[in-house]
Amino acid sequence: MGHGWEGVVLKLLRGKDFEFTVTGTEDVTEHYRRVHVTDGGMLARTGVHPTMWVRLWFETAGRPHQRAYTLVDPDPVAGTFTLEFALHDGPASDWARAAARGDKIAATVQGTGFEAPDPAPARLFVIGDTAALPAVSSLLSALPGTPATIWFETRHDSDADLAASRVDPGLHDLRPVERRLSGGHLVQEVKSALPGLLGDPEDAYVWITCDTTTTRALAAYVRKDLSVPKHRVHALGYWRP
Repeated sequence: MGHGWEGVVLKLLRGKDFEFTVTGTEDVTEHYRRVHVTDGGMLARTGVHPTMWVRLWFETAGRPHQRAYTLVDPDPVAGTFTLEFALHDGPASDWARAAARGDKIAATVQGTGFEAPDPAPARLFVIGDTAALPAVSSLLSALPGTPATIWFETRHDSDADLAASRVDPGLHDLRPVERRLSGGHLVQEVKSALPGLLGDPEDAYVWITCDTTTTRALAAYVRKDLSVPKHRVHALGYWRP
């Protein structure tokens, strides 16, 4: 399968193409699935860093498109890692549901990167959902010992338990928030609590990875209303509602 105009753009941006092979799958919940893969030599070429992600290629009505997924438990020596899918309607979830040992999927590495906040934050403030859970987990692991307040948007009863399995209850304050008002409820909850928790904006680090609309609203609020410096905010919309 060719990659269309998106593939051409990524090539111009020096994206590197690989092919992954499925070695197994695991249904974590009814709505969350893990797919284990070999990396086609990728990690040996690229190395590994926290929150590292790749673009997977899917096909819809004969047209290719890509979606980004964070690497889980990457092992450069073995050349393996895991991909996690929050299941919903769409070609990526359809592929994940049907994935079986031996299946192949094309991938491109371009645009991934991570710079740890410097100086290290006194506290993390994290806003995400199941689509962002692998990146959130990787971020927390990259900053061990750093306290964090985590607003985690849920759609299903199992989502909160899924998030709880990834945090340290002695260090991380997990706050599940049911998805309502197309993300507006999450915005309200964060705006209600964050000002009283923030302290010195220079000592904080705010990580926002929700749907595009929610991410934009919260990023603007954190930067403009709470005066958190731009370099202390990471905001990236992970999907479009």
